[in-house]
Amino acid sequence: MTVETQAATLPRGSGVIELVGNTPLVRLARIAPDLPPDVAIYAKAEWYNPGGSVKDRPALFMIRAGEASGQLRRGVRIADATSGNTGIAYATIGAALGYKVTLALPGNASPERKRILQALGAELILTDPMDGTDGAIRAIRALVAENPDAYFYPDQYNNPANVDSHYATTGAEIWAQTGGGVTHFVAALGTCGTFVGTGRRLRAENPAVRLLAVQPDGPYHALEGVKHLSSVALVPGIYDPGLADGTLEVTSEQAFDMARCMARTEGLMVGISAAANVAAALRVARTLSQGVVVTILCDGASKYLSDRFWDEPSDCEGGDGI
Repeated sequence: MTVETQAATLPRGSGVIELVGNTPLVRLARIAPDLPPDVAIYAKAEWYNPGGSVKDRPALFMIRAGEASGQLRRGVRIADATSGNTGIAYATIGAALGYKVTLALPGNASPERKRILQALGAELILTDPMDGTDGAIRAIRALVAENPDAYFYPDQYNNPANVDSHYATTGAEIWAQTGGGVTHFVAALGTCGTFVGTGRRLRAENPAVRLLAVQPDGPYHALEGVKHLSSVALVPGIYDPGLADGTLEVTSEQAFDMARCMARTEGLMVGISAAANVAAALRVARTLSQGVVVTILCDGASKYLSDRFWDEPSDCEGGDGI
């Protein structure tokens, strides 16, 4: 059989699109060896998605919803605000499906994120870092308003498909992977899609599941993509303020130290928001005598390696690190 004949017999899928979702659930066994034997922490390794983060899930759902509505079609550009990961997801999936992408993001986004976006062919609009993602949102809204027929604006902060993606995939996967044993779900608030969609699905499966939101300890922080909701001007429209059983605050320094500890004790290189999630999940686990705490490793560390916090010493003794 020739190579051409063999290739013709292979299934014709959607390429990159087929790789979105179904990420591994990893037990964090060494970060806190002092936990009671009936308490476990698990985390979804979302860098297994083709764009390298959890944001591939909502990006795919929002793009498909745009196609279904007719708002996204050939010749129309995808345009949205991002802190980096959703933009990479748009650019990755857009390239796979033949769409051009324009993104507004804060100018202090990591150099790695900017280079990845440029490599994927995205057009970048860099906004004032002091304005955070709110400034990026205002910039992209102004661009789209000037020529609405040229752009499809998914508006990840207000698009119900963002929530739907996590209800249909992330929450369903966690329920199946834990055999229905998950007792606590812990996740940071950014667009809020991950927390709201996953939380609603887990609650639908078991109303007793506890849902804990994670946010920075104030408006000025280094947790890229995470919001301190009480201090932002533009609260995401998809946020459900009545869903969380509680909110845990994590400092930038705690997240930095947990990222170092995850690398040195678990062999897992994770991003800053993922490290914040683990720090909060560990805090929850330490209050339990039994339970299964699940959190999200939003992305890997590859987009943060130029950050100087990696050079700092870390106290990982006892597996705590916070």
